[in-house]
Amino acid sequence: MSVGRLIVPPLEARPLCSIVIPCLNEARDIESVVRGAMEQRYPPHALEILVADGGSTDGTQAIVARLAAEDPRVQLVDNPGRFPSAGMNAGIRRARGTVIVRMDAHAAYAADYVLASVEALQRTGACNVGGAARAKHRSTFQRAVSAALASPLAVGGSAYRDATREGFVETVFNGAFRREAIDHVGLYDERARTNEDAELNQRIIEAGGRVYLSRSIVAFYYPRASLSGLAAQYLSYGQGRARTLLRRGRLLSSRPLVPFAAVTIFAVLAVFAALLPGAAWLLAAACEIYLGVVLLESARLAATDLRFFPLLIAIFPVMHAAHGLGVWEGLFRFAGVDLEPRRAPR
Repeated sequence: MSVGRLIVPPLEARPLCSIVIPCLNEARDIESVVRGAMEQRYPPHALEILVADGGSTDGTQAIVARLAAEDPRVQLVDNPGRFPSAGMNAGIRRARGTVIVRMDAHAAYAADYVLASVEALQRTGACNVGGAARAKHRSTFQRAVSAALASPLAVGGSAYRDATREGFVETVFNGAFRREAIDHVGLYDERARTNEDAELNQRIIEAGGRVYLSRSIVAFYYPRASLSGLAAQYLSYGQGRARTLLRRGRLLSSRPLVPFAAVTIFAVLAVFAALLPGAAWLLAAACEIYLGVVLLESARLAATDLRFFPLLIAIFPVMHAAHGLGVWEGLFRFAGVDLEPRRAPR
């Protein structure tokens, strides 16, 4: 069938699916993720598992090699590019499947993850399908981060973070792609460190394809376990958004740029306050309004567990400031750089 300029044939009942797992130093989690892939409720002969390792030094490769000896469907693929985007590309180049299923190593997947993805592809005619990014936690801090990410005050308020949503969206968590779509728009931008999934989905949508979010596709991930780790993550996320903006000339939505706009406004007000003491009230008023919003939302989210409150009033500003500053850093870093993504082999 035809989806805009993307032409994909009807998907057979149980197509060959290639699970690609990019990883680097994931010895703690890699066995559970690979075994989860091995135990998917999907015809075993129609499933291959490609673990693209970026040069792990913590024993990850030995674990994967042991699992490959146990199950010939598991293959260890070298990822000289180290990062997840390059790992996905290395796996896709080796993949034989007509459906490419991404599984990140620091996540957990329902036993019918692949089956639900295939059925969603067949039902919707989408070029990529996925579920919501459902957060799991090992600590109180991670529980607080999970609560923050479920809030509209979080960065962007993306649809793919809402486990109740169903329908066509801009991006999804990980995803299961029609191979034809990747052949048409190209591989992941393997020089991107973050936002590579949203950028690939944007190319699919711009080419006329569609991306579908399904409640039936269930996966969980673990958020950062410390405030410093969260800050570094969101700084990197902001840089990735800037790279996508410069590469594509636009974003599909302005929502991810709200923290960037807020940081910019606060910076401009601070300059005005420094140069014009009479304008300091503007900065003070903006700070009071922002703090009030953060306090109110933190109180709402912490209503069932007051331990979250002091964490949330730190988490929201860190996420907003780091993401906004990351966009600025990315705009300066990538301006004038050739950002053309590499194409997939035909």
